[in-house]
Amino acid sequence: MRPTKEQYYLNIAREVATRATCLRRKFGAIIVKNDTILSTGYTGAPRKTANCIDLGVCPRQKAGIPPGQRYELCRSVHAEMNAIINAARSGVSILGGTMYVYMIDLVGDAKNIELRPCKLCRRMIINTGINEVIMSDGERLARHKVEDWIKEEDKIDLKSKGY
Repeated sequence: MRPTKEQYYLNIAREVATRATCLRRKFGAIIVKNDTILSTGYTGAPRKTANCIDLGVCPRQKAGIPPGQRYELCRSVHAEMNAIINAARSGVSILGGTMYVYMIDLVGDAKNIELRPCKLCRRMIINTGINEVIMSDGERLARHKVEDWIKEEDKIDLKSKGY
């Protein structure tokens, strides 16, 4: 049976995720525009630096930090960020594109994690002009309109100012 375009792109993002170097979760991201894959990225340490799988330790896991917190202690650049960075390195415009993200859970606790990019990735995605992010872990599927994140950011700003 022929997969839908959405399934096709998520399958490719899943394959990209197999290159990820995180000991907790493998993420792969692709950016598509006009039915063309423009960029890919997976979770891994910055270029020319050691990955957690090479070191055999995850600093966040070792410190007992729960998922979704203290990303500044993580050695990795997120898959979404790497897909954006790789497009920029190649001089490719991703304005108006769609990002597909796939997560492979290695530790078995991802069911408690919302299928949504972290706050920093969301902000980067907003700035790129990507229109939509579609995420899956093989069982769940989540669609996110970037315009909704823009509205959330405005609400956060208003709350911080006491409005």
